[in-house]
Amino acid sequence: MLVKESMKGLTPYQPGKPVDEVKRELGLDKVVKLASNENPYGCSPLAKEAITQALTDVAVYPDGYAQKLRTKVAGRLKVSEKQLLFGNGSDEVILILCRALLSKGDNIVTAVPTFPQYRHNAVIEGAAVKEIPVVNGAHNLDAMREAIDEHTKIVFVCNPNNPTGNSIGKEAFTRFLESVPEHVIVVSDEAYYEYVTEEDYPDTVPMIAKHKNLVVLRTFSKAYGLASLRIGYGVGDEAFMQSLDPAREPFNTSTIAQMAAYYSLEDDRFLEDCRQKNREGIEMFEEFCREEGLHCYPSQGNFVLIDLGVPGTDIFNRLLKAGYIVRNGEALGFPTSARITVGTREQNEEIIAELKALLRQ
Repeated sequence: MLVKESMKGLTPYQPGKPVDEVKRELGLDKVVKLASNENPYGCSPLAKEAITQALTDVAVYPDGYAQKLRTKVAGRLKVSEKQLLFGNGSDEVILILCRALLSKGDNIVTAVPTFPQYRHNAVIEGAAVKEIPVVNGAHNLDAMREAIDEHTKIVFVCNPNNPTGNSIGKEAFTRFLESVPEHVIVVSDEAYYEYVTEEDYPDTVPMIAKHKNLVVLRTFSKAYGLASLRIGYGVGDEAFMQSLDPAREPFNTSTIAQMAAYYSLEDDRFLEDCRQKNREGIEMFEEFCREEGLHCYPSQGNFVLIDLGVPGTDIFNRLLKAGYIVRNGEALGFPTSARITVGTREQNEEIIAELKALLRQ
């Protein structure tokens, strides 16, 4: 049996090494994973309670429309419930967009390096991918606009960008959005939205009223700490989002995920605490880089990409032996860098100490 031609040569997404595997291989008692941009503080206690309660109904199919959560999110965003599309993580919303819009002969425009699933899903659908290199870690919006042609169906903008953490300001994003033809969908992927502290960050959801080709993606995997439950959503023009819904699998988000997400939205104090601690962690890494004369991008996410001037594999292996799993920059297009998720203060201090020891060798 043969898969379709567009899938040949593609590789599955490669997550960070599992903690238990590293413990077993290296004989370590303690291993900290700072590779996948997870929340080191877990999730809200309200979400944990909701998860426990939802376990009593595991034999029953979930609400495929996610009505309770839908109403909650729509109220928070001040949009119509029909403007929302929930997915098995915002990853699935990306998949649905590509599945619904792309065919052979179409193309997408995206930055590089950026989140790889834009390319991955487009290629599966037989579409071409126009990748515009980032400049100093940031999207080159002017070049991306120039790359749009009559065959372009989607432009993906990762804001803040993964893996660099750079964010796009309101003026630049607005100018770009206004320059894109109305028939081209602009996807603003805001997976790290809740971590952003930059005052100039664009408030994109209200822009949808004027720009019907704008789709905003958000997730509960990062700041809300629900990565294992897989739930996120897209918000856009009502008619367009409703037209996408047939491409969504039935019952694609679980009852447990829906309930956990709903009650996470009830706990603003937990979210704000995570945001503040994350910013403090970013500042710790930035101070380390200043002291050592190293380059790191100005991150608005919950991770930092640091150029240590050492092969990424050497950085990865050294930290792995010390019990820290990070992301090898060689796999991200930054051969002498590592992308490190911001952990707790103790974890940050420990991994910075390991990095200093590596630099002294």
